[in-house]
Amino acid sequence: MLDQHMLRMLDWALEEDLGTGDCTSRSSVPADLTHEGFILAKEAGVVAGVEVAREVFRRVDDTVTFEAHVADGAAVNVGDVVVRIHGPARSILAAERLALNFMQRMSGVATTTRRAMDVLKGTPTKVLDTRKTTPGLRAFEKWGVRLGGGVNHRMGLYDMVLIKDNHVDYAGSMTAALAGVKAYFDQGEPLVPVVVEVRSMDELNEAMAASEAGGLKLERLLLDNFTPSQVKNAVVHVAGRLPLEASGGIDLTNLRAYGEAGVDFVSMGALTHSVKSLDLSLKTQATLA
Repeated sequence: MLDQHMLRMLDWALEEDLGTGDCTSRSSVPADLTHEGFILAKEAGVVAGVEVAREVFRRVDDTVTFEAHVADGAAVNVGDVVVRIHGPARSILAAERLALNFMQRMSGVATTTRRAMDVLKGTPTKVLDTRKTTPGLRAFEKWGVRLGGGVNHRMGLYDMVLIKDNHVDYAGSMTAALAGVKAYFDQGEPLVPVVVEVRSMDELNEAMAASEAGGLKLERLLLDNFTPSQVKNAVVHVAGRLPLEASGGIDLTNLRAYGEAGVDFVSMGALTHSVKSLDLSLKTQATLA
């Protein structure tokens, strides 16, 4: 459900959109008019953000009735009724665009994630998202990933140590970077999962050796820009000692090859950074005609 950060974002977004009030509706729609509206799917996909839309309408006017015909995470086809709304017409119009903006964006993420999971059917691989999200909307977009069947990576810089290439280069070596992580935890800092990105088999071996020598438990290894054949070699080499994640340049066109290589996870920035929103629309009647 929505946490306090998400609720603050809704309040900010409503302030951004409504400002001093909806002058169009106030000037053209009678104040006492009660009506209904229907959120309809204009293309096939996976719906996400229904509960966000419910909260948007509630915050605008809690007398509006919000009836979900489709649950978050469900597949829809063109013309399907997703939500029925009934209440003051001015309130429906005030909440409409923001509710749709969240639903369309989250549904686009969920739909893309579901396609990725469908590509991977029959393989052991799960899809992870990344931090390549829209500023302020990360929690909503990652919710869309979950509703599409994917798995969330770290939420931010605070809940996982993720040693990447720049950290290694700044520290001087993989061994030095991991020694720093061990010392950080030894000072009493909260323990969080540790993931290490490697650019080659040499770095992979160095990371595993350094973690074992230093007594530092790794959550998994991230294979950065490995080809599917290189991933397969790494899977054989690691032999289940650690979960493996592939990342870098992976999209729906080459995703299956990574799954067949046997990697545990694939992280895809494309789930959020360039996804197409699902086309939804609010109409006064339950038909697109």
